[in-house]
Amino acid sequence: MLDPRATGRAPERIRPVLLFYCQHASGIGQLTRAFALAHALAAPFRVIMLSGAPVPRGVPVPDSIEVIDLPPLAGDAEPDPASGAPSWDLTAAQLQRHGLVSHALRRLHPAMVLVELFPFGHRPLTGEILSLIRAARGQQHPARIVCSLPDILPDTRPQQQHHDDRARWLAHRYFDAVLVHADPGYVRLEESFRPSKPLAVPVHHTGYVLPVRPAAPQVPREPRILVSAGGGSTGFPLFVSALEAYARLAPATGLGLRIVAGPFLPEPDWAALQRLAHGRSGVELVRQVPDMVDEMCRARLSISQFGYGTALDIVVARVPALVVPHAAPGRNEQVRRAETFARLGAVRHLPAESLDSARLSTAIEETLQFSPRPAAPALDGAGKAATLLMQIAGFGRRRSRESRHHA
Repeated sequence: MLDPRATGRAPERIRPVLLFYCQHASGIGQLTRAFALAHALAAPFRVIMLSGAPVPRGVPVPDSIEVIDLPPLAGDAEPDPASGAPSWDLTAAQLQRHGLVSHALRRLHPAMVLVELFPFGHRPLTGEILSLIRAARGQQHPARIVCSLPDILPDTRPQQQHHDDRARWLAHRYFDAVLVHADPGYVRLEESFRPSKPLAVPVHHTGYVLPVRPAAPQVPREPRILVSAGGGSTGFPLFVSALEAYARLAPATGLGLRIVAGPFLPEPDWAALQRLAHGRSGVELVRQVPDMVDEMCRARLSISQFGYGTALDIVVARVPALVVPHAAPGRNEQVRRAETFARLGAVRHLPAESLDSARLSTAIEETLQFSPRPAAPALDGAGKAATLLMQIAGFGRRRSRESRHHA
């Protein structure tokens, strides 16, 4: 049988293999985006995801893909492990991950390797990822290597220029293309990535990536305020401030308060939140919900952090929204996203450094009078990415770059 990569097109019953490396450590929005993208790619490809962190309970894995679970890393291997994964012995975990990745390559011979974030992020995993890339390039039929990025990269790291220049070199050395899952009319890669020399690798802005879901429900808004923080790993300060602000506002507004804590909120914080909310009239705590868009469609007002997935939920639900983006050293992408959407009139923005119950109370009162402008970014990123990757994989015009990629 002819190798499908040699024919210029995929046979009807044989899909080329796409290996998707995903170290989803920064929250549930990242995982949701990865699953939505993988599901769309499963039409033209056989998609196998190398999952570097546990999938939280309640997050469905698409039936259309296969998942290879890699042992989770903690401590030095990944500086921001929001998954709450149990710690393994680092050396043992790294060895087992290497064995699983090597076995997958030998068994699958992928036509495409899609790597989330690297080389623009995941620097502690450089050795593991480059080993994967070099092995995939060294196959009899070298795999194409593509990077998958969110809309905005953090740019407050120490030695940011050095980081960007290094990422540019690695991208030029090892990658065939970079996919940015954003609408270029809203944000472009060069706004948060500024190497000393231009990036030579082709960059494609695909549009935002949304999970497949029914149309947003047309339901009356209920008299309640919804508070959320994506996966919840950094949401505790927002939840506490929301409880305090609600105590000030409840008599005047007549609204209830529903807090969706998220699966990544640490258990001690969840227990503390339950104690703080105990006995408060009108307050409801929920650990996790199956459909955040549905929650937002029913709310009079949404208060949230502003990760990638939350931003798109707000756009789809068209809910009046007050966003308090999470910010930390080296992690300012939520702030930049909030500034962009607030400038367009889609949300109201309260900086995290201004978060206390008094300021939040005032912002809530103002946002209750706020009518968001309809935001209409391109939301077809998953389908467009699938088309682009088919072309890059060689089902269309191929680019011969193997010689300079063998290492």
